[in-house]
Amino acid sequence: MHNQTIKLVLEDGTEFKGKSFGFNKSVAGEVVFNTAMTGYPENLSDPSYTGQILVATYPLIGNYGVPDEVMEHGMLKYFESEKMRISALVISDYSFSYSHWNSNKSLATWLKENKIPGIYDIDTRLLTKILRVKGAMPGKIICNDIDVEFYDPNADNLVNQVTTKQIVTYGTGKYKVILVDCGVKNNIIRCLLKRDTTVIRVPADYDFTGEEYDGLFLSNGPGDPKKSAETIEYVKKAYKIGKPIMGICLGCQIMALASGADTYKLKYGHRSHNQPVLQVGTNRCYITSQNHGFAINTDTLPNDWQTLFVNVNDNTCEGIKHLTKPFFAAQFHPEASSGPTDTEYLFDDFMELIENSAKGK
Repeated sequence: MHNQTIKLVLEDGTEFKGKSFGFNKSVAGEVVFNTAMTGYPENLSDPSYTGQILVATYPLIGNYGVPDEVMEHGMLKYFESEKMRISALVISDYSFSYSHWNSNKSLATWLKENKIPGIYDIDTRLLTKILRVKGAMPGKIICNDIDVEFYDPNADNLVNQVTTKQIVTYGTGKYKVILVDCGVKNNIIRCLLKRDTTVIRVPADYDFTGEEYDGLFLSNGPGDPKKSAETIEYVKKAYKIGKPIMGICLGCQIMALASGADTYKLKYGHRSHNQPVLQVGTNRCYITSQNHGFAINTDTLPNDWQTLFVNVNDNTCEGIKHLTKPFFAAQFHPEASSGPTDTEYLFDDFMELIENSAKGK
């Protein structure tokens, strides 16, 4: 029932009353906000949002519905994983009418199918101001007066909840890329497949160092990168092997930790499609898609590593590279589903490193 009254409660005691448009149940998680104007099918299915109650700052959500579940390369074509990943969705105004050329169902229907609460008629401007001042914090959706305990998902190893449980192969390209799945977005796999690769997707705790590969790829994922201790140890071994390595988001942080650097939690994180990022040593500024709550402390980077990109808004690290070896990573999302695609060229840079390595350069 769409008009059932439910409420959002923050850990600091702030309460917001709204109306339900999703599945009616009480849940808890970390309350975070995203400033993207479009892309909710991709965002809501992004494994990096695991354990989070997502606040959409754009006021109107649901007007173009949800795409059909078409398969491509063994993955859902219009989504970033096989199901919705958020704990709950908080919005200002829900569009009960939807229209789009590939829409198959309403957002409310999709939420109910995945048993995810949705709450609308919330003052998301005020809520976002609170989160910006006080930081992302635990919160809960209370439905039918059934209370639940507050929950901080960052205390858990969330990667274990979202990583593949078995090895999966995609494509038949020339170059073999081991993809360490820490919560990979489907579009990362699509971007690799477009570049003459065979992608071997392995669990995050899998020891890939005994495998033959042309390149190693560390994916995005949810939570605190320091919880991925096994993966960090395997990356240390991979550094000694010396084959090309690229990381995105959580993968970037794991590469930094494996190098000996440190990471820290951001106050409210970067979650949007409009984060300006400057490439160090140039005047090139890119508009990027991001979804992370942790960052690299560049003061702790070893001397043989350097910062590759910097966030123009807060000067946080947005990428790193090794000075002499073919290792680099981006904190943002070059695959950028649902956009912008300004930095997809980084996949070409990765492939160039692989090709040069294969030629012995």
